[in-house]
Formats: sequence, C-alpha cells, structure tokens
Amino acid sequence: MSHSLTDMLPAPEVDLLSPMLSQQGDMWTADFRGLTLRTALQPIYSISHKRTVGYEALIRAFDNDNSAVLPLHLFDLPSSEAENLLLDRLCRYLHVRNYSGIKDQLNWLFLNVSPRVVTSGNHSDSFFGQLLKKTGLPAHRIVMEIVEQPTDDPARLRDTVDYYRELGCLTAIDDFGAGHSNFERIWNLSPDIVKLDRSLLTRASNDHRARQILNGMVALLHQSGCLVLLEGVETRDQVMIAIDAGVDFVQGFYFQRPCINLGELPHAPADLEDLLTEYKKRKQITQDPTRQLVNFFSGPFERAIDRLRQGASMQQACTTLLEHPAVSRCYLVDDRGVQIADTLVSDFTIRNQDPRFRPLENTASADWFRQQYLRQALDQPDNLHVTTPYLCVTGAYMCVTLSLAYNHQGTLKVLCCDILANATQTP
Repeated sequence: MSHSLTDMLPAPEVDLLSPMLSQQGDMWTADFRGLTLRTALQPIYSISHKRTVGYEALIRAFDNDNSAVLPLHLFDLPSSEAENLLLDRLCRYLHVRNYSGIKDQLNWLFLNVSPRVVTSGNHSDSFFGQLLKKTGLPAHRIVMEIVEQPTDDPARLRDTVDYYRELGCLTAIDDFGAGHSNFERIWNLSPDIVKLDRSLLTRASNDHRARQILNGMVALLHQSGCLVLLEGVETRDQVMIAIDAGVDFVQGFYFQRPCINLGELPHAPADLEDLLTEYKKRKQITQDPTRQLVNFFSGPFERAIDRLRQGASMQQACTTLLEHPAVSRCYLVDDRGVQIADTLVSDFTIRNQDPRFRPLENTASADWFRQQYLRQALDQPDNLHVTTPYLCVTGAYMCVTLSLAYNHQGTLKVLCCDILANATQTP
C-alpha cells in the first residue's frame, strides 16, 4: 500500500477501494500492505428463539506464506489517520461484500467501527451508504458496533451514530463493562443493542456477587430500551449464567468459533433446546429456595400472627422465629408502610453485627412502603409472600424477606421477617 494513495483518501470512496478487493470463487479477499484479508463470521444466537439471529464479522489477515497475522498487528500497521480510516473501511467493504453473497435474507451482520475512526471521518460517512447501495445489502440487516473506548469528540460520535440510524442500520455498543464503560454513553447514543464484555461473565463465573451485579446490569439495560448480548461464552456453566441473567443474545466459542470458510457456515441450531431444559431443571431444584422458605416458615409465621391477634407482644409472638439460625430480624409495619416500634434482632445477628453499619440499626418509624414485599402483602392480606435475595439496608447484608398482612381490630398490619440469604438452604 503506497502512502501516496492513502494521502489521497481522507475519506475513501467505494470505487477507489474496489481495486483492493478480489474474488476467489464465492468469497472475496482484500489486499493491505502485502497481507491478504479475509472475512470470518461468528454466529450470534437468540436464547428465546433458540436459533441464529446474526453474525459478527471479524477480519483475519494472512501473509504470503498463508500464516495468520494477529489482528492486533494488522491494526498497528497504519501510519496515519487516513490509512487507519482506509483499513477500517476496507474491512467493512470486504465483510459486506462477502455477506451480501450469502443466501441469508434474514439475519443481521454485526460490523465493528471504533470511535477514533468514526470521529476522524466525515460525520455522514457517505462511503457506507454507497457501499450498501453497490452491494444491495439492506441497511436494516446491519448492526454497527461502536467499540467501548474513550473519544474526544462525543458530539461527532453522536452525529455519526444518528447517521447510521437514519440509514436504517441498528447500532450497538461493544465491550460494555470493560475499560471506559459507563452508562453516559448508553444515554447519549441510545443503542439498540449492548454487547457485554466477556470479563463480566468471567467474574460472574467465580463470584456470586458479580453474578447478581450482572443480572442487575442486564435489567437496567433493558429498562434503558436496549437488547443485551453477552459475548465470550465458552462453557456450559457460562451459558446457564447467561440464561439466568436474562440476556437476549449469546456469542462465543461454546457455540461456534469464527469461521472463514463462509460456504460452510453452520446453519444447524445450537443446542439451546437442551440448554433451556437443563436450566429449567436447575431452576426447579435451586429456584426457589424461596418456595422452600415459605413451606418451612409458614407454620411458625402463622402462629406468631395468631399470638399477636391475641394481644401478645412482638417479643412473645416471635420467639420461635427468632430462635431459628437463619432468621435475622422481625418487625411489624402498619398499613401506611411505617414500622411500629423497633426491630427484634436475633441473638445470632446481634453477635455478628458489623459496627460500621451501626447508624442503620435503629428502624423505629422507618417507612418501608417502597419495598415490593410490603406492597404485595398489603394488596393480598393473609398470604405469605417471599422476596428474592436483596441487599438489606439495615446491615448491608443479603437477605430475603417473608411478609404477611393480617387484620387486627379493624386495622391492617404486616409482620415481616428477614432471613439471611446465604442461609436460605438451611431448611
């Protein structure tokens, strides 16, 4: 690649790049700095649909001996911003040319573009519109992936993302959860899809708390209007984590490695049917330690309420509950969600209280109406409700809460009992 050519191409157009591509049978390759560039495609699966919904295009480079060159080394070759832009667009040209020849009229093609290239090029990127017109690939089948990296020109980045959206493409944020990730970019760019970095999955594989954070992040992204893709799935257990987290799409070596022989792309569905069946079985077993809790504690809970109706004090009514090693505390709430008197704390909890959270211990007159378990109990009196594990604000530990609303002398009250989450298997 001569420097004179790159100097002429601050924004390479399709016809100027076309001579750099050549066709070999049904596939196209490109030449750059003496290297042969090929397209590799990796399937992306929808868990709910149990099938492929797209492919990520990845560049593969080979030298004159047909030995593979690491992508990292390939992208270190450009010596100027113009050449960097050229390489980026050459790769996209190659991928679109190859994908438009595949007999697939439905699925998405995911294309990578870095913020540095986006903000250094013309914000309208007329090149890409020309490319789609030349190849006949509909814009709605393209997902433009913006790599999660810092950029000095967020306004131009936003303009460019808007342009792709106006073309009819979908947009995605790639590698979210690593490096410079933050929700500011989600709010600014409003992507259709967010690809979570595999580091999140690696952490979640080894740390239960990280798994809860992953689940919460997926829920927050969904509330932000984004579909969620988890990449880097390599083991069966990681598939289970992905399914449980509620992500929409998965991608990784467990399902399929990137394939450069595009004529032999796997069209058979992944074993998602079996994986979902296994997940359901696992869920029934561990699922709900919450169901086990209801079954185990319903008797003592109802006896405590009977005693309260008969005029017993909270201390007298809840003695049996508080003696159980999994029970952290019991408290009574009125129909407005305001706590009546202070909390009764088990001896075990008293012995293990963290003095750093002492300012949170006194909960007399605390208002719990925002808590779902409280509203559910008030809406459905005489039914015992149980939460999933959550962070208890009174001691910053994970717990589940049992709650039951009952009438006493014409007034609705709610008895609540917190149980240590790491003890939910005790029954």
